[in-house]
Amino acid sequence: MPKENAPAPKTVAIIILNYRTPDLVVDCLHSLEGQMEPGLKVVVVDNASNDGSVERIEAQIDANRWGAWAGVLRSAVNGGFAAGNNRGIRSIDADAYILLNSDTIVLPNAIAELLRAMELRPHAGLIGPGFVTRDGSRDLSTFRLIRPMSELVRSASTGPVSRLLRSCDILFPTGDTVAEPDWIGFAGVLIRREVIEQVGLLDEGFFMYFEDADYCKRVRNAGWTILYWPAATIIHLLGGSSGFSSESASRGRAPRYFYESRSRYFAKHFGHMGLLLANLAWLSGRCISLPRELFGNKSPHQREREARDNWINFFDPLRIPALPEEMKAGQ
Repeated sequence: MPKENAPAPKTVAIIILNYRTPDLVVDCLHSLEGQMEPGLKVVVVDNASNDGSVERIEAQIDANRWGAWAGVLRSAVNGGFAAGNNRGIRSIDADAYILLNSDTIVLPNAIAELLRAMELRPHAGLIGPGFVTRDGSRDLSTFRLIRPMSELVRSASTGPVSRLLRSCDILFPTGDTVAEPDWIGFAGVLIRREVIEQVGLLDEGFFMYFEDADYCKRVRNAGWTILYWPAATIIHLLGGSSGFSSESASRGRAPRYFYESRSRYFAKHFGHMGLLLANLAWLSGRCISLPRELFGNKSPHQREREARDNWINFFDPLRIPALPEEMKAGQ
């Protein structure tokens, strides 16, 4: 359980995951340069990029004299988002860990604000910053619990359904207000050491996507709260790390590992019947959105082939999938 009087952290490790985005990593390091106080360290985990990323990042660390607080950890295989961050966490002993996407720019005082929130809110196991987009507008990163019926709301994509099933709508806008959502996106998040000791590391069965919703649910089940702290502001260059984001949801097919992670999440937390219910709920919602698109001249909100791809891994949702061919080491 959370400690009543948790002390301020003595050491903090910032983990930045890289997969073939060296320029983004260097920009992120530049944004951190003026915020690195004693006790703060940065570990850049390279997920088997094999494209010269490591050499380019290390050269910039040397050229900018960041070596006192930043270093690169090479992984021989790309095990995905959870596995890469876990490797970084295991590599360094700290009182708190901040996971950062490579496609982030940390604005001044953001790290200090996260640590202040950690001290002020001892029951907050995970603390998320306020994300903004390139143009300065707020990027939604706070959400309600993903339930099977949330798929009906998402698929229907219409106001009346969202209002009727408000508790199942995962969108939880917070703006500039401190809040305690059910879960937060992990493009940037502070994790207390005590949380990791109690709950464990991220589930490496998720190659990418849903690992944040899964981990937040585990942390909340253990008695901690999830805290959104908008005073810590970070620019998120959406999709820069993965090449896929919600902005492209209606314009193309999601990668297979997105649906493998989706199936794992629903089966893990709601059982196999929960996964079935999620898929049927999505189809029910589609019965609402499809006629609106055909006869109401509405833009589609579903991804290409989503009705079929939702069933990926349905019969064995908890198995650990093979690495995507395009992301295996040496590819």
